[in-house]
Amino acid sequence: MTDLDDILSGSSEKQFREKRMVAGASVAAAIFLTGAKLVVGFLTGSLGILAEAAHSGLDLAAALITLFAVRVSGRPADESHLYGHGKVENLSALVESLLLLAACACIIYEAMHRLFFKTVEVNPSLWAFLVMGMSIAIDFSRSRSLSRVAKKYQSQALEADALHFRTDLWSSAVVIIGLALVKAGEYRSADKAFFEHADAIAALMVAVIVIYAGVRLSLRAVDALLDRASKGLVDRLLRKVKDIPGILHVSRIRVRNVGNQLFVDLIVEVPRHFSFQESHQLAQRAQEAVHSISPNADVVVHTNPIAESETILEIIQAVAARECVLIHNVTTHRTERGIWIDLDLEVDPGLSFEGAHRQATDLEAKLHAELISVGAPAAIAIAGINAHIEPRPEESAVGIPLEPAEANSYIRRVNEISLELKLAGACHDIELHQISGKIYLSLHLLVGAGVPIGEVHSIAEQMESRLRREFPELGRVVIHTEPQKSKSVPG
Repeated sequence: MTDLDDILSGSSEKQFREKRMVAGASVAAAIFLTGAKLVVGFLTGSLGILAEAAHSGLDLAAALITLFAVRVSGRPADESHLYGHGKVENLSALVESLLLLAACACIIYEAMHRLFFKTVEVNPSLWAFLVMGMSIAIDFSRSRSLSRVAKKYQSQALEADALHFRTDLWSSAVVIIGLALVKAGEYRSADKAFFEHADAIAALMVAVIVIYAGVRLSLRAVDALLDRASKGLVDRLLRKVKDIPGILHVSRIRVRNVGNQLFVDLIVEVPRHFSFQESHQLAQRAQEAVHSISPNADVVVHTNPIAESETILEIIQAVAARECVLIHNVTTHRTERGIWIDLDLEVDPGLSFEGAHRQATDLEAKLHAELISVGAPAAIAIAGINAHIEPRPEESAVGIPLEPAEANSYIRRVNEISLELKLAGACHDIELHQISGKIYLSLHLLVGAGVPIGEVHSIAEQMESRLRREFPELGRVVIHTEPQKSKSVPG
């Protein structure tokens, strides 16, 4: 395990420990509030308090479900749950919302009976006000703690629990107002019947508040279970990924939330002449683009090579890469008959001439077919394709140093030739080795910094041509040109 894995593992453990602690505290708070409201509700006969007791009882059930969900969702992915167990939190949120709605139906039924069919005496004692006030204080504290942790770890289960306690807070305030009106009715005998109904009306208001919260919560839980993406998220991801140079199109994007984990699958289209490494780098940049919007996202990017607005050289490179052959020195020139393509094809040194020729012929045929099917730029006809066959160089040829006197003779003459060339300067880092009976020569040639690259290449070719005429025994010649900035080169 790497240091990064250790850090992530420690962060994950801290997350689940904090979530379990806040969920456990909510269970304890719900137990206390449910018991206190039931006792005072039965003693006073207040439907509002009993409704609140039922609400708190459901909060207790919801808190227990949340605690269970938080424990299960922390388990890592396994062979049966490849995306992990985060959906348990979404499922628990849906169950909690259904429990809320069921309780509301009972509260509304009893309230309507008290308003229209039967009279129940309500005794708004001091204990009733104390219990409801204490409920508000506890609900406020639990709601804040749950909301903080839910937002920190994007936990829908804890967010649902916070919503429960938040609705408890407002509904408790409504019950206190109802009890206060009932108490006021004791001093206004003329309007006593109206004030006695205030408790039932308060219970109805509690039910409405809970229904509203429950419907919102259930819709969000269903959206999560059905993998509905957050509004605007896909558009933001698409814009970010499409802005990456080299990515031609985003052909597919899929997003799903599993608990607090976002999973993103992308298929991006890239130029087919790109190497595997270049395509992989684009995939990495696409991942980084997604992480800039959602840092904790699990991102999978598949690159799909396509042919779009390719030059002839790019088409040739793409075909060579597809056929797994090595080519270099690709040149083209146009004539009245069309365009001619010449290239060097590297083959296995152990391959027979017949086999090498067959490989070259096959490559030429596939290049011709590809250029015809894709369509060469500017509708130029293909006059001919010539593949020059050469053996692939050995990877570990042995180089033997030259004798000092012989090497110095070469070095002196190389420097003289370089100084004879227009726009070129002195040479340095001249290396000479004998490889397989030939002389290997590499050197660094200084050229004026302001010279165009085309002329620089021509100077290097002139240098190599002069060297080969003077030293026929040369094999491989490598000339590394570099700009000379400190002083002007000889003219």
